[in-house]
Amino acid sequence: MRSYEADGWDLPHGQPILRTEVTEERARSIITRNESPDISFDRSINPYKGCEHGCIYCYARPTHPYLGLSAGLDFETKLFAKTNAAELLERELSAQGYEPRTIAIGTNTDPYQPIERRLRMMRQVLEVLARANHPVGIVTKSALVLRDLDILAPMARKGLVKVALSVTTLDSGRARAMEPRASTPSLRLDALRGLATAGIPTAVMVAPIIPGLTDHEIETILARAASMGAREAGYVLLRLPHEVAGLFTQWLDAHVPEKRDKVLGLLRSMRGGKISEATFGKRMTGSGPYAWMIGRRFEAAVARCGLTKTRMPLRTDLFSPPRPHRRTGGRGAKFHQAEGAALQLQLL
Repeated sequence: MRSYEADGWDLPHGQPILRTEVTEERARSIITRNESPDISFDRSINPYKGCEHGCIYCYARPTHPYLGLSAGLDFETKLFAKTNAAELLERELSAQGYEPRTIAIGTNTDPYQPIERRLRMMRQVLEVLARANHPVGIVTKSALVLRDLDILAPMARKGLVKVALSVTTLDSGRARAMEPRASTPSLRLDALRGLATAGIPTAVMVAPIIPGLTDHEIETILARAASMGAREAGYVLLRLPHEVAGLFTQWLDAHVPEKRDKVLGLLRSMRGGKISEATFGKRMTGSGPYAWMIGRRFEAAVARCGLTKTRMPLRTDLFSPPRPHRRTGGRGAKFHQAEGAALQLQLL
């Protein structure tokens, strides 16, 4: 099955299929640390670089130029898979003095993007975390997460996992234009229901909220997600760092030219007159009257739907360093990495 079919899309006649090139690489480390004061985790894992979903607004796009590639089509089609992710994770979790805290996955690129069906990097990482009884929080736009219910459900029974589905819009046409190879909105909602039915704590991320384009859907998205069994909810205001600002503006011109000035004007009103804001505490939610209104609407809808903004803590007391596990690996291709610079961009 082609990836676009598995994610719920029919390919219009004559529309070209983008070819994806995957370079296998041997990473030097796998757990990325951060000290950012406005995010809820201090460590994360990214099994892949680049993301086949192709979300035009993705704030991670500027990491690709550090690899000598473009933030545009290269980010979507020239991907990198860390084939030694699982073995590195075993080693790092077994290091003397390691203290377990929730590892976030899906913070930079989606661990369940289409190539995961074949490469299974994310599944291998989950297998290590499950054997170590290590807590993990997952964010994705893909229904492929349901493939791993056999790992996630037992972890959930121990209080070790929660999964968030990111939903930008319920308009399938708009989603296809903005997020061309992510699962359809309806499949993401179905994934929430499947996870909840399996006893896995779920959340919905209304992300990103695009002022003047998708913000009218806040209440509807939250209500639909709650009906599917979501427990928690969060949101992120559209972020357009570096090259993403130009790419997104071009997208507005091509797809909704009549809304271009309104969207960018509202965004600047929430970013102190700028198109992008990297200040901790403001970059996720913005500032000013319109940002305040979005926040109050979100809070009211969360309360009305019986959701919560409070994050459920995961257990760390069950952790034990994982024993080495025999597995088959990929070929591995050497590739120069600028990990430090890429992480700094991720946090902007």
